[in-house]
Amino acid sequence: MSVGERDPVTGHMTTGHEWNGIKELHTPVPKPVWFFLIAFTLFGVIWVLLMPSFPYGTGYFKGWLGVDQKQTVAERLQEGSADRAAWVARIDSEDFATILKDGELMPIVRETGHTLFGDNCAACHGIGGTGNSGYPNLGSAPMLWGDDPQTIAQTIAVGINGADPQTRVSQMLAFGRDQMLERPAILQLVTYVRSLSGLEEKTAENAAAIDAGRELFAQNCVSCHGEDAKGLKDVGAPDLTDRFWIYGSGREAVYQSIYGGRQGHMPSWGLRLSPLDIKILTLYIIDLREQQRATGGSGT
Repeated sequence: MSVGERDPVTGHMTTGHEWNGIKELHTPVPKPVWFFLIAFTLFGVIWVLLMPSFPYGTGYFKGWLGVDQKQTVAERLQEGSADRAAWVARIDSEDFATILKDGELMPIVRETGHTLFGDNCAACHGIGGTGNSGYPNLGSAPMLWGDDPQTIAQTIAVGINGADPQTRVSQMLAFGRDQMLERPAILQLVTYVRSLSGLEEKTAENAAAIDAGRELFAQNCVSCHGEDAKGLKDVGAPDLTDRFWIYGSGREAVYQSIYGGRQGHMPSWGLRLSPLDIKILTLYIIDLREQQRATGGSGT
């Protein structure tokens, strides 16, 4: 096979190599490939010269532009710390009412509080604060211990049945398990309690149970839930007349609450979070309640 032979199909010259009748063509590298190879090679050389690149000895080539990412990050962190120090000082020194009306501070509270809430509270109360089974709705439901800022901050700090010596203590008696009431009496209480929030209407079939449950309630429950069943904030007893239920509103759930009692637990966050974090969380919860109040909340 001649080296100078031209392939009649492609028009390319042959190299003189042939395998089983297959001739090797001398095909040049396409010009676009040469263009990109040269362009990227030049770009690489220029980049190495302009930017920090190869090390040598105890240092490294810093590049003609003098770019220093470490210094840039340090400067940005310093700027961020300075900005944070400004709003931290304001939140730390100003009262709750002033901050809640401050159009500059509240966006910071919402952003920072959202992170704090997500990291520490959302596992129990839900990412939107709407609660889960066994954990109250912080956005819409009445607060068990009161909804003023100081009370909310105190509750967060000391917790409920927590580790802080000043923790709030809350426990519902186990009327069935501890044999204070028999099953028929508990069932009557269940009917009466559910009727308080309109879950059961008084009919000919349940009238006797509701009347009996009312007497049982007066004898066993008013000391915590009040004569009107609207709860007592001094002991953290919930309102039984609204639509919010911490452990569920079904007959089985209410029965279990009366039979076995309840003892909720909330960590004493003052042992883990700073006073500033607790204040931001308090502001965040108050703002969350205002937003949900504007859109409407739901019970469980």
